[in-house]
Amino acid sequence: MADVLGVFVVGLMAGTLGGLLGIGGGIILMPFLRFYLDLPPAYAAGTCIVAVFCTTLSGSLRHYKLGHVDLRSIVPIITTGALTTAVFSFAFLWLAKHDRYLDLGTGLVFSLIATRMIVAGLFDITGSKAERVSTSRVHAPLLHKLAIGTAGGVLPGLLGIGTGGIMVPAFTLILKAPIKTAIGCSLACFSANALVSATCKCAQGFVSFTVAGPACAGTLLGAYLGATLNRKFPSAALKILFGAVFAYVSLKFVLSSAGIRI
Repeated sequence: MADVLGVFVVGLMAGTLGGLLGIGGGIILMPFLRFYLDLPPAYAAGTCIVAVFCTTLSGSLRHYKLGHVDLRSIVPIITTGALTTAVFSFAFLWLAKHDRYLDLGTGLVFSLIATRMIVAGLFDITGSKAERVSTSRVHAPLLHKLAIGTAGGVLPGLLGIGTGGIMVPAFTLILKAPIKTAIGCSLACFSANALVSATCKCAQGFVSFTVAGPACAGTLLGAYLGATLNRKFPSAALKILFGAVFAYVSLKFVLSSAGIRI
């Protein structure tokens, strides 16, 4: 019972952060599943992506209702992302037999996300980021959208983790979307990728449903809360805090791939 409650609480935290910052929440769930519950890397990845799907679905629906998402303008990103996720989900079968590569890949991706969060938080505090005109429609060349969709589908399929820490800056820097639109659209695109990845990993037998159940319940509630808080919450300090914490988490994954626990 204590473990069920613990999984629900961690899912709630992951969902809240996901809805607030436009990430899937796997950066919280994955280390909990891997190092606290001690799930094997492949099962941690499969279980995580199921819960992350709930985060992204709940968060994207809330952002859609808040007017941050124009679905027609991101159909190319959603489509190419889902197709790429399906392709790389087959490569996951090979990685599942090589645990240390899964840990190493996850750690390296988390280190990039942690760095991005810290830099974004500092950038917010200095006030160097110019505010763009609010719009839910993403205006950009089709080729740019296809490229971002393709890149965004790799990690969910290959490692079972999200790309919100990459997709959000891609929307803001490459597609020139306002931050709230970037967060909402990132969640919407990633929800399609997560659905494909979760379906594949369920079929491949890499999901612990006893853990995924309470985690999904927590992420569903947390994502709705986080998306609501996004309207007024000053996220700069939160980005820096979580960036620092997950720099440590990424180190744990990298060292774990070498058989070292800290």
